[in-house]
Amino acid sequence: MISVSICSPNADLATAWADLVIRASSNVFMEPAALRVAEATGFADVQMLLAWDDAVTPRRLVGLWALQVKRIASFWPSVLDSRPFNYAFLSTPVIDPAYVDEVMPAMLAAIQHDAELPKLLHLHSFEQETPCYAALQRELTKQGGAQRILDETNRPYATRDEGVKKSGSTRKKLRQDWNRLTALGTVDVVNDRAPVRVTEAFESFLKLEQASWKGARGTALLCDDADAAFVRELVAKLSVEGRASVALLRVDGRAIAAQVLMYSGRTAYTWKTAFDAEYARYSPGMLLVDKVTEQLFADPAIESIDSCSYEDGFMAKLWTARRKMVEMLVHVGPGTSAAFALEQARLLGYHEAKRIRNQWRARRASAPPQAKAPLARAS
Repeated sequence: MISVSICSPNADLATAWADLVIRASSNVFMEPAALRVAEATGFADVQMLLAWDDAVTPRRLVGLWALQVKRIASFWPSVLDSRPFNYAFLSTPVIDPAYVDEVMPAMLAAIQHDAELPKLLHLHSFEQETPCYAALQRELTKQGGAQRILDETNRPYATRDEGVKKSGSTRKKLRQDWNRLTALGTVDVVNDRAPVRVTEAFESFLKLEQASWKGARGTALLCDDADAAFVRELVAKLSVEGRASVALLRVDGRAIAAQVLMYSGRTAYTWKTAFDAEYARYSPGMLLVDKVTEQLFADPAIESIDSCSYEDGFMAKLWTARRKMVEMLVHVGPGTSAAFALEQARLLGYHEAKRIRNQWRARRASAPPQAKAPLARAS
């Protein structure tokens, strides 16, 4: 008795969503407040798949999966991106585990039979070791549709019981960096969750990021007006619901590192980070995340922290636990299509170009510095 409705994020889901996240693994990027911001600002074309148990009265929300309709060019096929908006770093749907074997097939069927939705599904940052992924794979195999795994990574993760390094060279260096930093002045870590304070701290983060290498490369959030407007509204709206904050590492009241945090269910997400390059020798970003990790796990409401980061990021040095993530392209329904072949070729080309770029950067970083030629003597 599972039905799936497809709608925009404007539906009032507060009560139904609050009930669902008690029973299901959370995903802050599926929070209805975040989805409404993406839709209202025109930042993304978001479609929500809502799965309902119609056998109970009132009917119960048992699954939510928000997808973004994307097209890179007018002549290119549209794609359903499982990340509901850019800067969403987890795309796993929120499904009650007791219903997952019914909900996932129903959601795929809803996509297949909806005349308005693309049939290409780009899964990105999808947790591989979850009941959702297992149910997805069973249904895809049953349908016989085309699919291609594009990438598999291990995301740093931490839980209250495991994953946080307690000793070793990294821990020793953090102690040394903290001691050297405290010699400069009064050092503190603040994470005020009052909405007005979150807004102020987020502006500190934006300025730190803009002044960093990201600003120089044009990838900082402030480099794009639409991106900046969206993330400001996103953090503001989430903070009102207690789902976002910005932790600051300060020296004599001056912020030298900022960590944007998001919260959903019993999980915290270290979404975005930035630090002042002037203090780089003290590892301010790592110090801040380390201190924030302690603070978060001191709160009984938090059981885990998702890094939202790559496996070679600095959080991998702090946390030992990993979550397997997968990126894949799927044709929903039996068979394949020309659109699938085109998008597959594009994505494979992108990943190959990225691999070559990373190899080049690694070789450049490891190359010994070239000695300067001696100046010629004047005759």
